[in-house]
Amino acid sequence: MSIERRVQLVEKLFHKLDQESTQFEQSSGLSCVSGCGKCCTHPDVEASPLEFLPWAFHLFLNGKALKTLLILKKTSSSTCFIYKPLSIIDQGRCSNYKYRGLICRLFGFAANTDKYGKLRLATCKIIKEGQADNYNTTSKAIAKGMYVPVFTEYYMQLNQIDFRLGNIILPINKALKMALEEVLQYYAYRPFLDIEKKCG
Repeated sequence: MSIERRVQLVEKLFHKLDQESTQFEQSSGLSCVSGCGKCCTHPDVEASPLEFLPWAFHLFLNGKALKTLLILKKTSSSTCFIYKPLSIIDQGRCSNYKYRGLICRLFGFAANTDKYGKLRLATCKIIKEGQADNYNTTSKAIAKGMYVPVFTEYYMQLNQIDFRLGNIILPINKALKMALEEVLQYYAYRPFLDIEKKCG
């Protein structure tokens, strides 16, 4: 399957999730604190290269893939490369929000299945404590059947697009690097004419 087709399918999955997340956010009343970015600075965030294929493809189309890969190879930080701090007090933003990964879209507004088979909202301490009433109400509603996106279901759908790239889970910066390498390798011996026509 071509890179373009895989990117289209991943973006279609993201669009579906964004709609469901917006609906869940409205129903639950839960929301991220503006400018927080605390979860983005966590050193143990992991992702698959496939969820960052649209990001890598976007950079490639704009002539920035190779330069970004070279910078990423020199980066020793475990904090997400795309996350850009705005100040020294941990406030920040995603520098490429439109192309953020599946993990970024799910965390805070999706659930995991616990060892008893029950859905548990996967969100941060800031939301749990700062929006305690909404969090507790939403947790009870989920237990009674309120719809919430589920991590495993979305990752299964992602894997169906490309099992090899979707089934590899790496520290986030390694996933970003592999996504860039995948795009650059794919087009190393292929003409860019089709891409130029699409983007022209």
